[in-house]
Amino acid sequence: MVLKSCSGLIRLSGLVRIMLLALFLGMVASPGWAEPAPAPDRPLADTVQEARARALFAEVRCIVCQHESISGSQAGLATDMRRLVREKIESGASDEAIREDLVRRWGDYILFKPPVRLNTTLLWFGPFVLILIGGLLLVLQLRKKRPVTLPLSQEEQARIEDLLAEAELRPDPDAKPRNH
Repeated sequence: MVLKSCSGLIRLSGLVRIMLLALFLGMVASPGWAEPAPAPDRPLADTVQEARARALFAEVRCIVCQHESISGSQAGLATDMRRLVREKIESGASDEAIREDLVRRWGDYILFKPPVRLNTTLLWFGPFVLILIGGLLLVLQLRKKRPVTLPLSQEEQARIEDLLAEAELRPDPDAKPRNH
């Protein structure tokens, strides 16, 4: 290890660098910095209510995982959302009221099947519109007339031959001899 006092530059050996990196990674990966484990789920005592809750869990997207429902997510926020749904069911709220409350808090994105509204039309119909536009562009491209290349007139052919005769051309060693 070398210390240059003038520039303040510290040059570390490879072993010291590896040790510092391992120390840093150990600190970052330590459980003390990680999100605390969520409290385990407590199912509702009434099996009918619990079945309703589980059906709602499958419809609601985990905000943290985004591709997973809250029923299968281990994220702390998903646990809180499951607890919230169970509390609402216990208090007598309907499934629709629970969905509306979740949408009010997190927006239409929270539902795997968001309602068809003016602000979600692009979400629902955007992929079909893009496929339709792509198909139309493909059909137009295929139907576009290709430019027709006309053969050279005798005057144009003669002019080219004159220009080639006047030019000093080096023979191309890879060229095949032309048969006239």
